[in-house]
Amino acid sequence: MTQNQYTQQQIDAWLSGLLSVAWADGDFGEQEQAIISSSIGKSKSSIQNSISPKQLRAGLGDDPNLAEQFIRTAVMVAIADGIYSVQEFKLIHEFSEALDLKVEALSSLEETLCKPHPDDPNGELVNGVVDHSLLNPVKEWLDQVEVKDPRLARFLCKMIPAQCPFERDVTLFGHKIVHIPPMCKLNPLYDQLVGLRFRSLSYLADECHEDITEYIQ
Repeated sequence: MTQNQYTQQQIDAWLSGLLSVAWADGDFGEQEQAIISSSIGKSKSSIQNSISPKQLRAGLGDDPNLAEQFIRTAVMVAIADGIYSVQEFKLIHEFSEALDLKVEALSSLEETLCKPHPDDPNGELVNGVVDHSLLNPVKEWLDQVEVKDPRLARFLCKMIPAQCPFERDVTLFGHKIVHIPPMCKLNPLYDQLVGLRFRSLSYLADECHEDITEYIQ
């Protein structure tokens, strides 16, 4: 069995930070909350649903590489549902500042923020429009997420959908009235999510020799 890469204090802070991002926009229902809670397992009593930037820094310590790996996974959690919200962006920015981390690649991701429409600030949010080629720096940066701890790998396998979600036909009286495309057609960073999930699965199976059946059903 592969040894844990991080201390319990570091992984507690890491997962608490990811949960804070996941809950930042209040867009997680009971089913999603149950899935995330199950991925924490025995450690859930020491994991918080919300952690302050100061607490995160204290828990992770002063390792700049660990800090950057955390921010990479935080961004992945934020975009897992295909929407990068203002609340998620603000929290990740606060976490980055607390960790003394400035990532130039993230500036292009700001263009995809989901914001209120200027003509209807109280209405539904709309996604920002961006030339996908501008996201190449952040794609390369996200592809460098390292999976070296089974507890983090299990969390990511639960957090990232096993199949491309959301594609479906909406029918009315037996007639198709609209087709909703899959997230892989809507989220320009979907390939990065898929790649991270695959690396997490491979790590659990090849390095930790764990049964990954529950993650691929």
